[in-house]
Amino acid sequence: MQSRTWSVCLTALWLTGCQWLPMAPEQGQEGNAPTQPEAMECYTQAPGFRDSACLLQEWVAFGLASQRADSEWRSDMLERFKGTRAEARLARAMVMAWGPVAQWKQASELLKADLHAAPSKLQPLLRYWLNELERRRDLQYRHYQVLEEQKNLEADKQALEEKLDALTDIERNINSRE
Repeated sequence: MQSRTWSVCLTALWLTGCQWLPMAPEQGQEGNAPTQPEAMECYTQAPGFRDSACLLQEWVAFGLASQRADSEWRSDMLERFKGTRAEARLARAMVMAWGPVAQWKQASELLKADLHAAPSKLQPLLRYWLNELERRRDLQYRHYQVLEEQKNLEADKQALEEKLDALTDIERNINSRE
């Protein structure tokens, strides 16, 4: 019984002991891994173009926030990014890209116009977002086409039903005369 207790204690100690081991630096990095406060600096509410280690993380976090946000947050961000600088226009485009369908075209135009002004490190992400927005716009356009086609088919069906009813009435009249 005592050996069983010791083995349970040693197993528990072994499983929980990993938290006290020092963190190894990431492969290819010199020095220590970044500390927690430095990592938190990456997530600002207003992404920019300053060349930092957090550039992509800031824009990805902002894109996710735009995707999950409500209309109040969107209007606040649109007000905040009213400027004509490329980074403000791209941030505004991200907010509009996840807003109402009516804003998608303007978001696409802003992304296309200012994509080249973004740092080269950020351009692939912005191109991906632009392509994704264009796919959504295309799907929305196809959806409208299908709805329009459905409306036309309903009108054609209604017209054919009226003609069929008229032909049925004519047939009844002919049969009643005989």
